[in-house]
Amino acid sequence: MTIIEPTMPATTEQIRFLQEQLRAKGVKYCIGAYVDIHGAPKGKVVPIDHLEQMAQGSERYTGYALDGLGQAPNDDEIVSLPDLGRLIQLPWEPKIAWIPADNGFQGKPYALNTRVALKNVLARAERLGFGFNLGIECEIYLLKQNADGSLAVPDPDDKLAKPCYDVRGFLNSFGWLDKVASCINDLGWDLYSFDHEDGNGQYEFDFRYADALTMCDRFIFFRTMAKHYAKEQGLLATMMPKPFADKTGTGAHFNMSLSSLETGANAFACDASEDPRGLGLTQLGYWFIGGILKHGKALCAAFAPTVNSYKRLVRQGSMGTFSWAPVFNSYGSNNRTNSVRVPAGGGRCESRNADGALNPYLAATLALAAGLDGIENRIDPGESNEDNLYTISEEQRRARGIEFLPQTLQEAVAAFAADPLVEQALGKGLRDEFIAYKTAEWEAYHLSVSQWEIERYSHLF
Repeated sequence: MTIIEPTMPATTEQIRFLQEQLRAKGVKYCIGAYVDIHGAPKGKVVPIDHLEQMAQGSERYTGYALDGLGQAPNDDEIVSLPDLGRLIQLPWEPKIAWIPADNGFQGKPYALNTRVALKNVLARAERLGFGFNLGIECEIYLLKQNADGSLAVPDPDDKLAKPCYDVRGFLNSFGWLDKVASCINDLGWDLYSFDHEDGNGQYEFDFRYADALTMCDRFIFFRTMAKHYAKEQGLLATMMPKPFADKTGTGAHFNMSLSSLETGANAFACDASEDPRGLGLTQLGYWFIGGILKHGKALCAAFAPTVNSYKRLVRQGSMGTFSWAPVFNSYGSNNRTNSVRVPAGGGRCESRNADGALNPYLAATLALAAGLDGIENRIDPGESNEDNLYTISEEQRRARGIEFLPQTLQEAVAAFAADPLVEQALGKGLRDEFIAYKTAEWEAYHLSVSQWEIERYSHLF
């Protein structure tokens, strides 16, 4: 039931009709859920009778109390502006309606809100005649937390060295899996596959792509929803990039394409016979990839935004097998050792360095801005890489001009700060906030003393 078009201002009559419909469904309260710089949802809750005031920006927030919204204690408050056409009645608590929201400030969209930033770059793509379609693969661990705070796989039978696609491991966690899958389908997201992933206790949910703003809203809700259903069972669902050193990390691969606003056609799709490189990608698609690679190191800070992220972006690390995670700023066909992959059948590209800790609005903003830069400047990504990049020699890598992605958060933030595209896409305020928060995160991590250091050094020296 769509009463109000997504992203469009609602009339008083529309809002009152929506109130009636929600009351009939048992809704008593509404949350206008915007996100901070980390992608964590924030918001106030209003009774359904006050939905109209909420839609007009009645709920005010002290931005200094939130991460990355660029305010000092003396600044005027920001407001939340709910996108009423994207409302979700919480499946586990039908009295509450969840509404994705933007922030506003003194009557204008607030530039330091990442959802606003995404809408700005989407408007730029529209001026060029394109829509931006996005699919995000949701990998997630279902774990238990021990009394000492450590994490463990709750199913004692889930201990295979290669548990990917394991049916027994899947069935043993079916209660939680069914709740998450049912929620996805009941919301109309079109779940088309879910499975046991490559780590013990790890699963993946794949649902149909959508326009980028819709997909980012869904990703934020997915994280909240999956965690809730795990908590009901006394467990923890986490999209932490690397919860275990010896197990596969948690990706959130970005599958991207542009569509023609005039025809609705996929602007990246062509028959493989029409593509000289044979990947089923148009010249426009290759230019888009060229932009992603040109800005790949800076993008990595948004795709992999935590200290922990860079323990995932390794060839093997402490694992017994290759990690599946990209370490090179490169592209190829159906080859998962590249950071950018063109899946079989073409028509899209996949950024594989994206992980489960990302703020999807921020990452999508920069990915689209980079791709549009590639199109506008006709950036050729070069020849695709089809062999196992984990095993090629350093001489081969240098000869192909393949560079490493950042190997630490500090390195990624430095690349982010040095790339002019970032400020063009985000504005100086949001750019500087991200740099400040992520620099502080790196420094706090770097200055901490880990148990590994104590065990290694305390008796050695």
